[in-house]
Amino acid sequence: MNKKIAVVLKGYPRLSETFIAQELLELERAGFELVIFALRRPTDKARHPIHSEIKAPVIYLPEYLHEEPMRVLKGWFASRRRSGYRKAFHTLLKDFRRDISRNRLRRFGQALVMANELPQNTAWIYAHFIHTPASVAYYTHMMVDTQWSCSAHAKDIWTSPDWELSEKLDDASWTVTCTESGYHHLRTLAQDQNTVELVHHGLDLSRFQRTADLRPPRDGSDINDPVRLITVGRAVEKKGLDTLIDALALLPATLNWKWTHIGGGVLSDNIAEQIKRLGLIEKTELLGSRPQEFVLETYRNSDLFVLPCRIADDGDRDGLPNVLVEAQSQNLACVSTPISGIVELIEDGKNGLLIPPNDATALAKALETLIKDPQNRGKMGAAGADKVERQFDHRQEITTLVNLLEHSGIDRKFQAAAE
Repeated sequence: MNKKIAVVLKGYPRLSETFIAQELLELERAGFELVIFALRRPTDKARHPIHSEIKAPVIYLPEYLHEEPMRVLKGWFASRRRSGYRKAFHTLLKDFRRDISRNRLRRFGQALVMANELPQNTAWIYAHFIHTPASVAYYTHMMVDTQWSCSAHAKDIWTSPDWELSEKLDDASWTVTCTESGYHHLRTLAQDQNTVELVHHGLDLSRFQRTADLRPPRDGSDINDPVRLITVGRAVEKKGLDTLIDALALLPATLNWKWTHIGGGVLSDNIAEQIKRLGLIEKTELLGSRPQEFVLETYRNSDLFVLPCRIADDGDRDGLPNVLVEAQSQNLACVSTPISGIVELIEDGKNGLLIPPNDATALAKALETLIKDPQNRGKMGAAGADKVERQFDHRQEITTLVNLLEHSGIDRKFQAAAE
């Protein structure tokens, strides 16, 4: 039986989206044949080992239509003869009247190319992120008359207009999302609430094997052995790194610590300038993006994970950052904020501390408390690892997705495509 799924991604591969790579690999292991359509080419220089394990071919759609005009024109000539083209075009016109932007036209042009280059016998279209990738999937499925579904996450939910979310939810066969806050929000917008499912990302515990907590009892008193703080995440507004740096500057001068940041991001230069201005260069290191094995080793050599997320001015926010789950799997106590799905992982005072967003004073106090108390850090880290093992094993996630695919008519589509 042919089980071919076209997966639409914003970019591939991406170091910051290990949860997507993990899902793709597990779908392949479950017997699905994947073809990846990416809206952007990779910008990261490194790759995670998991990307080399994924067998799916990748088709890069034209990121800007003027860069590949003949490819777009060829897609238009082929697609306009399809029975579903008129419906897709009228949907574009309706969308464009409410969102007059080049972005809207670009997604339709990418859909023209995708519809023309979709492999034969493709039985399902599946998009990660309900904003731009889902727009391409949405238009494409109308042209080729193939069912589609979507995985919604964070920014895509909270920065998209309700009308667009509602129409996509009602058109897709089903939509999954990774946090309770996103789940409840999408269900209020869907005509049939049963088409929205909550599926946490989970973690491949074979890659993030729990190790015995043998960390030295650092308490900030030894200048030659400072407490090691770690943050992994892009330098963007919603991560709250500027608040973190302000908090670090408020820590007592007698306290010995070292902060490491792993991740790229548009605000990297701003962060570096803030560190310099506050005189923290000797106590911090900015490493940029790094592959997964390096990140894992850094978790194991650190004492405390901190990520003070916030809601950005444009409404963007994290769902449940996968790096928090990764850190907890390695017996690391975490300091974060009660934003979105973070509260589904971090229980304040049990496996970490939750402080108000944008509050450098409260964050400094939380950091000082845990820096000085290695015993409590150890208890919190162990509690976090226990919770990850109980509730965030990726095998549950993939089982749910496979069941959705198998029970939503996809097998019948596969059979029809094969015949």
